[in-house]
Amino acid sequence: MKSTWIIGFSFICLAGCQSVQEEFPDVESWTTAEGPLATRWTSQVTPDAPHSEYPRPQMVRDAWINLNGLWEYAIRPLEDSQPHNFDGHILVPFAPESALSGVMRSVGEDAQLWYRRTFNTSEMSGAGRVLLHFGAVDWRATVWLNGKQIGQHAGGYDAFTFDISDSIDPAVPLQELVVAVWDPVDTSIQPRGKQVNEPEGIWYTSVTGIWQTVWLEQVPESSIASLEMTSDIDANIFGLRVTGRGVADHYQVEAIASVGGVQVAEQRGVVDDLLELVIDAPRLWSPEDPFLYDLTVRLVGDGDPVDEVTSYFGMRKIAVATDAGGVNRLFLNNEPVLMLGPLDQGWWPDGLYTAPTDEALLYDLQITKQLGFNMVRKHVKVEPERWYYHCDRLGLLVWQDMPNGDQHIERTASDLVRSSDSASVYHKELKAMIDTHANHPSIVVWVPFNEGWGQFDTDAVLSLVKEYDPTRLVDGPSGWADRGSGDIYDLHDYPGPPLLAPVELDRAVVLGEFGGLGLPLEGHLWWNKRNWGYRTYGTTDELHASYEELMKRLSPLVAKGLAAAVYTQTTDVEGEVNGLMTYDREVVKFDAESLTAIHQALYALVAP
Repeated sequence: MKSTWIIGFSFICLAGCQSVQEEFPDVESWTTAEGPLATRWTSQVTPDAPHSEYPRPQMVRDAWINLNGLWEYAIRPLEDSQPHNFDGHILVPFAPESALSGVMRSVGEDAQLWYRRTFNTSEMSGAGRVLLHFGAVDWRATVWLNGKQIGQHAGGYDAFTFDISDSIDPAVPLQELVVAVWDPVDTSIQPRGKQVNEPEGIWYTSVTGIWQTVWLEQVPESSIASLEMTSDIDANIFGLRVTGRGVADHYQVEAIASVGGVQVAEQRGVVDDLLELVIDAPRLWSPEDPFLYDLTVRLVGDGDPVDEVTSYFGMRKIAVATDAGGVNRLFLNNEPVLMLGPLDQGWWPDGLYTAPTDEALLYDLQITKQLGFNMVRKHVKVEPERWYYHCDRLGLLVWQDMPNGDQHIERTASDLVRSSDSASVYHKELKAMIDTHANHPSIVVWVPFNEGWGQFDTDAVLSLVKEYDPTRLVDGPSGWADRGSGDIYDLHDYPGPPLLAPVELDRAVVLGEFGGLGLPLEGHLWWNKRNWGYRTYGTTDELHASYEELMKRLSPLVAKGLAAAVYTQTTDVEGEVNGLMTYDREVVKFDAESLTAIHQALYALVAP
């Protein structure tokens, strides 16, 4: 551990070190559970510091404490109050249904999952505020500190924060943190992606509770609360809006953009106002050159800095425009580009929703790049911030799905509708997804609906997303049940591709899902039965030949105007065996050099 000073107070920095927690009597004997399938990273997960990396790379402070590690847990009926005795220990941030949690038990909609742990505040000074951050908890979390309820949050995919300063007891070194979580899985109205109580086919094991990093941060009384970034490459302007916490009217913001420690732009302004930094001859972010500028933001009060965070940004533009042949295509940085990549489910045999390590999280993206893809569609799941950080650094374009939810839909003469409660939950979580991830240059497309899953008020929802974030494209929707709105007309065809792609007057035409070619490999299967793909083969040679034939049939469609294609999928998932890799990531089923050559030939059809 090292002592770190930040403006106004001292604090212990534990980035990359052990999490801080009390000594549990059976820590030494704790082990992961025995799951159906492990990964090479399973054995690297230990109870002292799982996912010890800083969880918020676009707004960094050095002073923080990681609360991941062993917590007490209990599963009790919904009507029961906080338990006095717990069932054992769970490794946070892994869901209890996963092997890496050490529990591997289903919770279900009729029960509540309880967590308890203590943490030490003796290292904190009395100055400033203490924030408790949750990366994500599925679905509804109620939080107590030292017996006092400090808040509740509903939403399985977005980060949330509580100011716990007034609930910390300075008379004792150990503060008691208790969290209760209820998740109705597939029986209620909340967005849930592919989680179900009875997994089979394309539906997977449910995930309950804490599944991303929990951490503490001490900030000054007046501090930076959030950053909102935009880029305008035509005007060479990087836009930044800084919101504050406990900030007086006269407080100023100072923003400095730099490259390799050399300042390239600076701007000062008022909190909540838009600051425009002129970036002369900007180096543009792209898959070929994922260049990122460094950013330092300071909050200044009465002439002195009171808070500081570091960040980064990329200068890039995404649009639908007409190419030289009069065809609508996707344009990146004012040039036409074919987007080609896999459907990425983001599931793990040992951690389910949570990758075993940050190295594992990065590995899928590295393989995607090595196979010659330039994009990835994140399918009905939202990842931790570090996943998008890796996409930013590697240069992978991201199409981000909103996790599907309530499918108890009523049909009207003109559209499908949800109940008012269901619609309210969907809109709240959709907005939170955009707010949480909008600063990442890698994200270029929002996908509010996948096919007809939970689709409702389609045109209105797509318009709202476009109005809320006009800097990105809106897929409307991905797959069937298109209603003519959005920036993209999206086809799904298995194994595909279709013989003809329709021509749209003002939208780009894409193949949002196709392929799904399966190859079950003994020793790498989640189940010994019910394994399937849209087409299933017996050998690698047969799989390769079929993939190459798919891409040959894709070529004339790209030449005529198909703007993107999404192959199903990055990895096998539970019973699905149509991955580019096995579920345990031990076997990459395709040769990287061969696939890259195939993909490069397709890119060349669109390149200016």
